[in-house]
Amino acid sequence: MTDRASAVSVAEVPLDVVLPLRSAVLRGGGPAGMPGDDDPATVHLAARDAGGRVVGVVRYSPAPCPWRPDARAPWQLRGMATTPGVRGLGVGRVLVAEGLARVAARGGDLVWCDARTTAAGFYERMGFTVVTGEYDKPGVGPHVGMVVALEP
Repeated sequence: MTDRASAVSVAEVPLDVVLPLRSAVLRGGGPAGMPGDDDPATVHLAARDAGGRVVGVVRYSPAPCPWRPDARAPWQLRGMATTPGVRGLGVGRVLVAEGLARVAARGGDLVWCDARTTAAGFYERMGFTVVTGEYDKPGVGPHVGMVVALEP
């Protein structure tokens, strides 16, 4: 882990904390709200640098996995974003690792995501496996389906 990533703190935060970065990074400044954001079971995480600035966000929510219908307690990872200045420094890795631990602690047995093809390598390094061919998400671009099993 880099010095930069070890200097970040990750915490569960309210939706309004994650929306500005999601909007800037994932939606070109447009609306970044997603169905399920307000669900009480949804977990929003933010990574803050030493100065308290939000440098990364991610959302986890209970959701059936389209590729693993037998999963007992699947969760979806969605809305992952980091500021350009921290990419490649381990901030995303810290966010995903913390999220997977929190999902496992809540009884989740699988996390799945629609990963942008440009991010698939990152998720593979985090233990995810590609389980679909490439598909297009209209207005967003090419994606692949990925999953990771969790230990309780």
